[in-house]
Amino acid sequence: MNRWDGKTKGSLTGYKIFLFFINSLGLGFAYRLLQIVTYYYYLFAAKPKKALLDFYQDTLHISGSDARKLARKNFYIFGQTLVDRAAFLLGKDEKFSHTFQNEQYLVDIRDGGKGGILLSAHLGNWETAGNLLKGRITPTINIVMLDAEVENIKKYMDLSTGGSRFKVIAIKNDLSHIISIRNALINNEFVAIHSDRYLEGSKFIELDFFGKKAKFPYGPFVIASKFDAPVTFVFAAKDGKYSYHLSATLPVTGRIKPEEIARQYVAELERKVREYPEQWFNYFNFFSE
Repeated sequence: MNRWDGKTKGSLTGYKIFLFFINSLGLGFAYRLLQIVTYYYYLFAAKPKKALLDFYQDTLHISGSDARKLARKNFYIFGQTLVDRAAFLLGKDEKFSHTFQNEQYLVDIRDGGKGGILLSAHLGNWETAGNLLKGRITPTINIVMLDAEVENIKKYMDLSTGGSRFKVIAIKNDLSHIISIRNALINNEFVAIHSDRYLEGSKFIELDFFGKKAKFPYGPFVIASKFDAPVTFVFAAKDGKYSYHLSATLPVTGRIKPEEIARQYVAELERKVREYPEQWFNYFNFFSE
């Protein structure tokens, strides 16, 4: 897989099996089953595994045997994050706990009354961790995303779990999502955007990432620069079997160029990848060719 294609991978049968086991036998059993399933993917998902190993060895300079162990762990934790997501949607969230580094920053953003833009990445599990804060800081979090999940899986998840607890703002060619973002901020809501993946053919910004050139989507940083709302970089990593560590950075305020926001974001993303390399969930060649 040379580039991200905008689609979430997974099979309908797989979702059905895990929803059944979570409901019937609990999270612990689902995790044990994951050990088998994710080991299978580790053995036979050649392209994602190669991309991950290349990232660990060539970018993070982790030795061959340690890189393979880390890749195996990565596949397993990624599976756990998907199971955790389903568990929350099914209302089985009593096992989970979290800590939040710099939670006050989000409280201050809320109290400022202008809404807030939260830039994140495909590292850890922002959605599940956000569910841990439901009603604690803000009643409404909007996620800006490509609505490109495989349709039958999305329908099954909606039918089985009631769908996401977040509001989804779908990115559309007519740019109507910009109006939706504006309205959410006017209502003092948070708007979350993943800012690490771009689709081929879309506008990008090229920046140094671990000493190499990498392309990031330009749109999230343009949005962050255009609205009169604080911008913070928010990440959530799994730090225990049933626990998460959330963090937020000092909010960026005022009119700042998209390029400067992007540079600050990439610097923070580097720090998080070094801290949680096993939770880097971009299974493609991330760097410019």
